Amino acid sequence: MYFYAARQPILNREKKLIGYELLFRDSLENVFPNINEDEATSRLIEGSQLSLGLEDMTGDKPAFINFTLETLLKGYAKTLETKEVVVEILETVQPGKRLLAAVKELKEMGYTIALDDYKHAPVWRHFYPFVDIIKIDWLDTSLEQIQEIIAQTKDFPSIKFLAEKVETPEQFEKAMELGFDYFQGFFFAKPEVVQSRALAPNEMTLAELLYQTSSPDMDLKKVTEVFERDVNLSYKLLRYSNSAAFKRRAEISTIKQALVVLGVEELKRFLSVLFTAQVASDKPPELMRLCLTRAKFAEQLSEQSGQFQESSKAFLTGMLSLIDGILDQSMDAILEKLPLSEEIKLAILKREGRLADYLGLVEAYEQAKWQEANEIQTKLNLNADDIPTAYHDALQWANLQMEAMSN
Repeated sequence: MYFYAARQPILNREKKLIGYELLFRDSLENVFPNINEDEATSRLIEGSQLSLGLEDMTGDKPAFINFTLETLLKGYAKTLETKEVVVEILETVQPGKRLLAAVKELKEMGYTIALDDYKHAPVWRHFYPFVDIIKIDWLDTSLEQIQEIIAQTKDFPSIKFLAEKVETPEQFEKAMELGFDYFQGFFFAKPEVVQSRALAPNEMTLAELLYQTSSPDMDLKKVTEVFERDVNLSYKLLRYSNSAAFKRRAEISTIKQALVVLGVEELKRFLSVLFTAQVASDKPPELMRLCLTRAKFAEQLSEQSGQFQESSKAFLTGMLSLIDGILDQSMDAILEKLPLSEEIKLAILKREGRLADYLGLVEAYEQAKWQEANEIQTKLNLNADDIPTAYHDALQWANLQMEAMSN
């Protein structure tokens, strides 16, 4: 059985990660409504236990998982540890005595309970003593409706509010004003133009190195000299090449040795990761993790399509696809300053070429737009069964890189 699931980050008011919602389908071809909600939940639970642990998708953060009345009554939530899951009651579930009994039992066992895509009705007041989180669809709920929900729950201060589909910094700020505690959406990856800044000289040096290493005839001597002139760069290169990510028999002690042992492809990955990490130092860590995941996922899609010669370009395309949100500038202005290949610029700016297809598939997958993912996968002539494995590998690789950078 192949396990198809995407994840979407959930952040708090400080833009720190508090969990992921897992979004499941049984394949890229078979999308809702061809699979019912009960089956989606049961497949997700089965897949997380038999083929992929939740920790591989969410690390040490809880997974927000949708449950129907049927799957709750069958005890599926109880197969997961209380700390690794937030039990989301789907918006299609009708409130009633059986649901209330199931929710009360789970709450007494220590589970966190959330109401998904909440629409207010007086009957839900019976559930408030056992509910921890109320999720509200930001795009589908009016300001008046939100204020009414907040007013109706004022006697239950332990209830936290989560705004879903928050896609811009402006929406995030408005939700903050209304008192929301948690936020789901890609608002943290959008530019906040009022805080725009220019690239520092050391960041431009990294950008120049990225350009040089993208050449088929990379000048190793010239690249080595650049590293040797920058103590900070040299330190990071040596630390990276000696990290646990690489199983070396002997420690690396010179710049040239590190460059040779890493190899051209790994050097390109190192530079793109370092560049993005450096310019994203004041951004939410989840933004960097998303860049890393996109980069590795795009690279593997390129390799799966047999285009090994462009895999490093696919990697860099994925890595820089959110650079506007990192630098708080327009993508056009940023890419005009960076010495990148025209192919990468066209992919990001104009969505033209094969690199753009890889990026499109990456974005469709992370947002659980399964029909769109299927169309791009077909266009690229990729085996659909290989895609979820590539995605999961990219998640794990990104987690490893984040750990290495935090040391």
